[in-house]
Amino acid sequence: MDKHHIPNLITGLRVLLTPPVVLLLIFDEYLLALGIFFIAGLSDGVDGFLAKRYGWKTRLGSVLDPLADKTLLLATFITLGWLSLIPLWLVGLIILRDAIIVGWAAAYQALTQRLEVHPNLFSKINTVAQILLALAVMFFQGTGIPWSGLETILVILVFITTLLSGTIYLIEWAKKTKEALGHEPPLPQNRCGEHQ
Repeated sequence: MDKHHIPNLITGLRVLLTPPVVLLLIFDEYLLALGIFFIAGLSDGVDGFLAKRYGWKTRLGSVLDPLADKTLLLATFITLGWLSLIPLWLVGLIILRDAIIVGWAAAYQALTQRLEVHPNLFSKINTVAQILLALAVMFFQGTGIPWSGLETILVILVFITTLLSGTIYLIEWAKKTKEALGHEPPLPQNRCGEHQ
């Protein structure tokens, strides 16, 4: 096996850990779900380190890595929302943001064939905020420790960063699309140099 695909295998493992997290949450095994979710998070750091440290980067990996992260997070949030552990409106907002970004990116790729995704600062903060909220829900549900104040803070943080990161992405995609399409071609000129 080509060692360049080792990070991809680790990423694949992260995808495989998603169903166990969902099932454990459904059966109220919050601390076990927390442990697997944490392992999945560590795997994200490991495959990223290997790819950067040893140059084990592939085009497949550049697509699989964010897809694996998003699959785990979305599945966890949808499950937590279904269990009424986080607001359903927040889950809906996150899904809407991701759907718009993916849809616009797909359209851009179809138009230009040169899609490049670079997460903005608020997108990274949003991902961290989502992870913290998911971890906190699982921890406090599993231990029974009250956490109402922290819950409100994390929900607000996820809400704000979701809106900001989504808005920034839309602005960036709009600019890229406009640049990719370019300006209208000049009108043909007659011999006198005037537009026909």
